[in-house]
Amino acid sequence: MNDIGHAIETIRARIGRACEAAGRDPAYVTLIAVTKTVDAVRVDEAIKAGIRDIGENYVQEAKRKIEMIGPGRIRWHMIGHVQSNKIKYLPVLFDCVHTVDRPDMLDKLDRYGKPMDILFEVNIAGERSKSGTDIEGLEKVLEKARSLKYLRPVGLMTMPPYTEDPEDARPFFRKLRETLTEMNQKFSLDMKELSMGMSSDFEIAVQEGATMVRIGTALFGARS
Repeated sequence: MNDIGHAIETIRARIGRACEAAGRDPAYVTLIAVTKTVDAVRVDEAIKAGIRDIGENYVQEAKRKIEMIGPGRIRWHMIGHVQSNKIKYLPVLFDCVHTVDRPDMLDKLDRYGKPMDILFEVNIAGERSKSGTDIEGLEKVLEKARSLKYLRPVGLMTMPPYTEDPEDARPFFRKLRETLTEMNQKFSLDMKELSMGMSSDFEIAVQEGATMVRIGTALFGARS
């Protein structure tokens, strides 16, 4: 087994133990390999080792890799903030977008007529340095989402403040889970996905209900 294959196996085992601690089925946790700055050759190795979901932060970088690797082999996730002038590329390149945070983004995406899964990015901690909407903004976006024809609202995404202790992220993950329940009830939705948890804190996220974890460094090593 190569290094990436071993890393994938290790991460899946850790997800399994976190699920066991929380009384959850690991089959309901999707491992998304985050491949920002990772070259297409190593991405292909990860796919051959069993990865089926890839997360990219930048449209142009993703475009190059998708063209090299080929469509249809895996699900591509946009997990980075998207500028308005790049929205037109999303329906062509991605199966799922995790970072919808404003009504105009919904209008522009729906206009392309491609069925897509979307998650709404929530800035739970209210950090000025991070994108995402607050709870009031989320309600406005979800109200708009109910009138869409092609986009499928499937869940929420967040990134908690970075700390040395992963336990510090727990209240933010818990708040996102509670927010998902509240928004489903308020807007008569059936969103099930919680995209939360990265290399440093994904086990805490899984214990708090994450259904998608976004793992980069723990799979591919530190970025240069």
